[in-house]
Amino acid sequence: MLILAARGLIAHALPILVAQLASIGMMVIDTVVLGHVSSLDLAAVAIGSGIHLSVVFALAGILQAVAPVAAHLYGAKRDGELAGILQQGFWLAMLLTIPGVLFLLHPGALLGLADMDEAVGAKVRLYLALLAWGLPASLAYRTFYAFCNALGKPRVLMAIGLGNLVLHAGLAWAFAMHGWLGAPLGVAGCALSNIIIAWLGCLSGGLYLHYGPLAKPYRPFADWQLPRRKVCWELLRLGVPMGLSNLIEITSFTLIALFIAALGPAVVAGHRVVANLAALCYMLPLSLAIATLSVVGQAVGARDWRRAHATIGAGLLLAAALSTTVGILLWLAATPVVNAYTDDTAVRRVAISLVAYIALYQFFDALQTVAGHVLRAYRVTFVPMLVQTFCFWGLGLGGGWLLCYRWLPGLGVEGFWIASVVSLVAASALLGPLLWKTMRGFESVP
Repeated sequence: MLILAARGLIAHALPILVAQLASIGMMVIDTVVLGHVSSLDLAAVAIGSGIHLSVVFALAGILQAVAPVAAHLYGAKRDGELAGILQQGFWLAMLLTIPGVLFLLHPGALLGLADMDEAVGAKVRLYLALLAWGLPASLAYRTFYAFCNALGKPRVLMAIGLGNLVLHAGLAWAFAMHGWLGAPLGVAGCALSNIIIAWLGCLSGGLYLHYGPLAKPYRPFADWQLPRRKVCWELLRLGVPMGLSNLIEITSFTLIALFIAALGPAVVAGHRVVANLAALCYMLPLSLAIATLSVVGQAVGARDWRRAHATIGAGLLLAAALSTTVGILLWLAATPVVNAYTDDTAVRRVAISLVAYIALYQFFDALQTVAGHVLRAYRVTFVPMLVQTFCFWGLGLGGGWLLCYRWLPGLGVEGFWIASVVSLVAASALLGPLLWKTMRGFESVP
């Protein structure tokens, strides 16, 4: 049973992995392109994309509540209710767009926490203001993304992701390096490309729902419902802790760029390069976790506990083994990989000194990622959020700040990465027992 579950997870997770890599690959493209423009543009995208990614991940995390609800309905053979859940998800996405856009247009309170160069700050503000135009499309697409995963239809996400990546590579290079009428746009050019890609992805998802294989059995756009308070409340009850968990986890890395701004553009840019690599590595356990959530959610809806157990075991084993292998390979190839990102010697020196930390935490990051997503499949989201808050903000960011600026200031940015390793070890140690208790509790209910 475990082997069969592992094969099924790999088949489900592989298209998700490609889609996730394509998504994060757009950030890599921005970093590589701007690494050849100027250190100011690279530092600006390091800070700006971190903030934008935090906003999108937090709001998309709320919308991810569509996934466990839809998976339960699918497993319980209640197909007639699936279109309604998707439609309520779209309504919720439009509602969440409002605070998201306002924050991106007015990020002054957050940027005020960092002592950054004035020129870098101006570029960050321009970058975020432009990206606000793509947020409605991004959130609508993430709702579609959660729905397709819940129903075991990840291949369309892979196709859209790859198309977006190829197009973004051309647009970002053209806008950032050559600009409009021959004037390079730098970080603004990458933002413009991201806007175009967001709306094309949203349009592609809508066309798939209307004309693709889900159209006939589920009729996603038929009998369109107005917002329903009970359903939206249930999505918010599940989704708000999920969104906060996403925000906490992603900001435990992205906010480092703000906290180390006083150490200089080269340190921020070097951290950005390694944060990119860490994000790429994270796509592997995240993809397996998303696939595990979907399959376990369907099994819980069908009350098939044997299938749920086998899927959870396969997800944990695959994620831990594969992530550890990837981390070690990255550490061995650190120098040529970092050199491909930037020509700046100072940035390279900082980045190479940090890569080893990625290899150190892969095993624990994989375990806590899968455990957290499986708990979502059981609709348990609040306590995991508390655990991650303590680990990632308390031990990670708080401990990193103390190491960097108080206890061992000679460590510099490495203090934050050491604290990040500690935080991931703690999260895996706390979420594992919680998952076991949750499984036993569900199965004891007749």
